[in-house]
Amino acid sequence: MSTASRSLADDIRGRTDAQLVDLVLARPDLARPSPADLTSLAARAGTRASVQRAVEALDRGHLQVLEALVVAGDGASVTDLATLLGGADESVVAAHLTDLWTAALVWRASDGEHVVRTVPEVFGSSIAGLGAPLAELRPDLASRVPTAEELRATIAEAPDDARAMLEKMTWGPALGVLPTGTAGRSTARWLIERHLLLPVSVDRVALPREVGLVLREGRLHRAPELEPPALDARPASLVDAAAGGSASELLTQVDELAAMWGAEPPRVLRAGGVSVRDLRVTQQRLDVTPERTAFVVEVAYAAGLVADDGEIVPVWAPTAQIDDWPSIDAGERWATLALAWAGSTRAPHLVGRRSSGTGTANVLGPDVQWPAIRGVRRDVLRELAMLDPGQAADATSLRARLAWRRPSRTAAVLGDAVEAVLREAEWLGVTGRGALSEAGRALVDTAFPAVPDHPPIRGDRGGGAGGAITSNGQPQGEGLHSVAAAMAAHLPAPVDHVLVQADLTAVAPGPLVGSLGAFMRLAADVESRGGATVYRFTPESVRRALDAGWTSAEVIETVRRSSRTPVPQPLEYLVSDVARRHGQTRIGGAAAYIRSDDEAVLDTMLASRDLSALQLRRLAPTVLVSSADPRVLIDLLREHGFAPVHEGRDGTVVHAETPKRRAGTRRRGPAPVVSPVDLDTTRHLVESLRAAEATAADRRAEHDQRSGPSIPATDPVVTLALLRDAVAEHHGVWIGLSDQVGITTRHLIHPQRVEGGRVWAKDDAGRERTFSVHRITGATLEG
Repeated sequence: MSTASRSLADDIRGRTDAQLVDLVLARPDLARPSPADLTSLAARAGTRASVQRAVEALDRGHLQVLEALVVAGDGASVTDLATLLGGADESVVAAHLTDLWTAALVWRASDGEHVVRTVPEVFGSSIAGLGAPLAELRPDLASRVPTAEELRATIAEAPDDARAMLEKMTWGPALGVLPTGTAGRSTARWLIERHLLLPVSVDRVALPREVGLVLREGRLHRAPELEPPALDARPASLVDAAAGGSASELLTQVDELAAMWGAEPPRVLRAGGVSVRDLRVTQQRLDVTPERTAFVVEVAYAAGLVADDGEIVPVWAPTAQIDDWPSIDAGERWATLALAWAGSTRAPHLVGRRSSGTGTANVLGPDVQWPAIRGVRRDVLRELAMLDPGQAADATSLRARLAWRRPSRTAAVLGDAVEAVLREAEWLGVTGRGALSEAGRALVDTAFPAVPDHPPIRGDRGGGAGGAITSNGQPQGEGLHSVAAAMAAHLPAPVDHVLVQADLTAVAPGPLVGSLGAFMRLAADVESRGGATVYRFTPESVRRALDAGWTSAEVIETVRRSSRTPVPQPLEYLVSDVARRHGQTRIGGAAAYIRSDDEAVLDTMLASRDLSALQLRRLAPTVLVSSADPRVLIDLLREHGFAPVHEGRDGTVVHAETPKRRAGTRRRGPAPVVSPVDLDTTRHLVESLRAAEATAADRRAEHDQRSGPSIPATDPVVTLALLRDAVAEHHGVWIGLSDQVGITTRHLIHPQRVEGGRVWAKDDAGRERTFSVHRITGATLEG
């Protein structure tokens, strides 16, 4: 318990080192940049921006207690607050008050707790639906504000229509529009004459706070919610197995995305992102829903596996990191994706929705950036981690619990975000059948570590990704390995074989090893996915392998070596037939020629009306020429049932393997030299603040015998906060004032008001003076 103080600054200076550590952990924005001393820390803690950040981070229970203290007034007892909160448990109210004091939203004096001056400014004139006090609405009535008993007596005399008008405004809003009818206006006049309503404009009236409290029978809220609602849970079985299956499926989809975009990278839109058409093509190739396609793309981007290549005509292409990706252990690959997702500030569920601009949000576009989603992920996963292993949370109760923890967020937006996080966690393998998996718990411990013995109020409002994420968003260190190890045991073991069937399909009973998986993606098309992947060999897929340089013998031999079943004859026939026709027609680049040993094939080409645009002309029985480009010839002839190959100048076949496009390593700018506000950093900060305060005290004692105390240099934000505190609390302030030639003089002033970059104050002689804040080099409270 701290000693009684006369201001927030005195309160903070009187705290122990442990209490100061709790304060900075509760409000980490106070540590960036590091304050010069405890006075500067107190001034920063009282600024409106910092207080608003802290208030928005409060859960509903702490927020209601703080509202009650503002309404009840400074020095209200715990019993008074409990009564105002509908007879709440006094021990819970006292605990919440202690938490608010820890976060420096409340400071203690000899007469009890006082709310920090800027808290009412953040709340505004309406608190919990109550209007402004009568004295604020009508300063001329400040000296004769009626008591609660007088108000009850007046309300009891009110006509029925007047009472009905009051009841409509009882629980807010406290502002109303005057009725247009004569009867309604006479009713309002009756209320206005007795100061139960006060006019604030020509056609609007306000319900004073004192009247509202009487109508509410002394309660601030309809139903106080000082403690979080219960989280309903249900048992879930085979959680880790389901999570492992989802993780394996995601790894396969990322591999397919990299292979697809490496061969045919989509263009980068002028406004950034991927076009709807390119996303649809990607979705068809991955054979998943549009929402899941956007998720896979965004996770790959967050992990640094795809990026804008930065060329003159930019495309989205795999980075150089993808070349080593297949050789990395599957558990480590999953951990890289999971940690990147946890630390990402991008929200894939926003893709396709109406953005702030004129169109919809595109995947990888700027409109998908939403920093708050990281905090939603942290809150959701922490709530799931509080359940016993194998327990899944009921989605409705989870949303209600998170709405209690984050009352400042819109319910609809929060609900959509929670639903999206639960869905993405299931796709990722962080959860299995709704329950947090073993790897998911390791991810929570690594990405969102809890500070030991930290206060229950946290002002991080979205949090960071903990020590497992570097400043450029990449996972590192032991955190990555611990998450990888937790998932590795539950990932399906990669298989080195397939089961080829007579209907030209091949079943992969699990994730395929790297080389076999690459071959199957090249030589066959995916027909269905799941626990086992079904591939189908088609003429187009076989030709794709032949175009990449494989021979028919190599294709058959690879299938025979990899299959646990005999190679069926239909497959051999298919490969042989495609190979027989493959390369039968060869195309050169001499603007351009077509040659074939089969004259009938050339006759067919010449006779085809569909090929007339090529302007084919026979030079020899086995040679045709055209003015078209060789690549155009190849594409058009293939569209009409021919199977030509590209022939080089030396007569050899030019394999048509599409070059793999690679984007450079994604540059994220220089790593900021900022350490996280963790327990160790906070302890070092408090030690330095305590040392600075001791030094400042010694310097003040040394100079007090002379013309006045030493005045530390303070930044303008701290100076303004000190001056405003002095105005509110009628303190004197020593300031250092720099004149036009740079000479600094000291002045003891008593500020009257601060606005517009100036402070109006009285000096020692009682003369009124005006000082420009930008000329004040530093400030410290008198005494």
